Amino acid sequence: MADSSSSGSISMPESQASETEVLEANWRRKVDRSTKWPVVAFIASGTFWLLVGSVFAIIASLKFNMPDWLVQQGWLTFGRVRPAHLNTVIYGWISMTGVGVATWLWARLLKTELRGRWLLMGSVVLWNIGMTIGTIGILAGYSRSIEWVEMPLAAFAFIVPAMAMVTAAFLITLRHRRVHHLFISVWYTGAAMIWGPFLVIAFLLPIYSGVPESMANWWFAHNILGLWITPIGIAAAYYLIPKVLGRPVYSYHLSYLGFWTLALFYNWAGVHHLVGGPVPQWSETVSIVFSMMMIIPVVVVAVNHHLTVVGHFKKLIYSPTLRFVVFGAMSYTAVSLQGSFQSLRFWQEVTHFTHYVVGHAHLGVYAFATMILFGAVYYIMPRIMDWEWESPRLISIHFWTVGLGIGMYVTALTIGGTIQGFQLLDADVAFLQIVEDLKPWLWARSVGGTLMVIGHFVFAYLLYRIIRRSGVAQTGPTYFRPAPEGMFGSRAADVKASLEERPGL
Repeated sequence: MADSSSSGSISMPESQASETEVLEANWRRKVDRSTKWPVVAFIASGTFWLLVGSVFAIIASLKFNMPDWLVQQGWLTFGRVRPAHLNTVIYGWISMTGVGVATWLWARLLKTELRGRWLLMGSVVLWNIGMTIGTIGILAGYSRSIEWVEMPLAAFAFIVPAMAMVTAAFLITLRHRRVHHLFISVWYTGAAMIWGPFLVIAFLLPIYSGVPESMANWWFAHNILGLWITPIGIAAAYYLIPKVLGRPVYSYHLSYLGFWTLALFYNWAGVHHLVGGPVPQWSETVSIVFSMMMIIPVVVVAVNHHLTVVGHFKKLIYSPTLRFVVFGAMSYTAVSLQGSFQSLRFWQEVTHFTHYVVGHAHLGVYAFATMILFGAVYYIMPRIMDWEWESPRLISIHFWTVGLGIGMYVTALTIGGTIQGFQLLDADVAFLQIVEDLKPWLWARSVGGTLMVIGHFVFAYLLYRIIRRSGVAQTGPTYFRPAPEGMFGSRAADVKASLEERPGL
């Protein structure tokens, strides 16, 4: 939710309004400067791991089409490259970039300078050390073979303290906040910073074995998405959509209903991944029930996000941030509803152990979370670097390559995985026939993945250029095309350009 109130209820003299706006712009610039280096460090590190993970992703994808490719070296086999991709993307790209975005949001919404900056910079160092150890460990054959936590324990010995340091910095900043009321984005962000470290620590405890370990594994794997990645994405969308549009969120009360129902229902949903497995039926049933209950927070968030944009969709033509974030918000609705119905036993029989599940995972982690992070970075970086993005054309290339790429990826695996599931249930269909029928869908997956990787390198180049403050200085926001005067509620008439809050990026 936007951190400034609507100006419709109180009128003030023009000179007084101008003075107030200048003061607001001043404190925003002060707050942004305080977050600069931790935010840049986290986002740049996350982007590095995105590129590393993208290379692993392409190799893993092409191995479905060319199984004899790159098999001479053990560290390049599918069994090592695929988990290396998963861990670099989850713990490197999404987690580190998510912390960078959350750090900026936290200071902005609390209207205070960021505290504990040394803790955050130390966290970046530890986190990168942990990611390096973990990635090399997986490629060297020291995988733990537990999905979503394949990295050796030595890696988490660095990552867990790094997460705890982030939480500490957030709590210190919260203590010094200059606002009494906490906006919904603060609730989501703060919850993620508490839930995330707890989830990792709870699962790494050496107390699980056998069936309980599999149940704990999917409790963790499901919740690291729903209680760590998802709250950061929702918080960013709740802030950026109203902020760019210059209008309040549709329903403030609904936003809190969405938060508390997410907190209550999501934690129980992970075991539906083990439907049909050697786990107690009651636990599967409870998980299915709460998976269906997740429709409530999903619909609430969808109503708030989408009805806030209704009547303003034409602004997506101009604003990079709005285009990425709205894409992500719509994908959140789609993947969450898909996940609820996917938990039902009759549909699990079809989709379990198929590529359909891979498509579903990418719809959540990429189409939702990653796209919102891209949009947030496009909004944040000009404010902390005091420099605009160099090329709207490259930003457009980035959007269309990743947007079309993930669309092709998810569509191919959803259709191909469904066909695969029905064929696996048919005893008259030979297994080799199923493999042959999957080939076109897997090639489409590789083409979509290639488009996404191209977009990632374009994004990394743009990020490098703005960190270096390269190119020609611009006087206004970087839009895809020139925006009509007043479309994003600019206050430039009363506020000097050097102090102005750039609207609508």
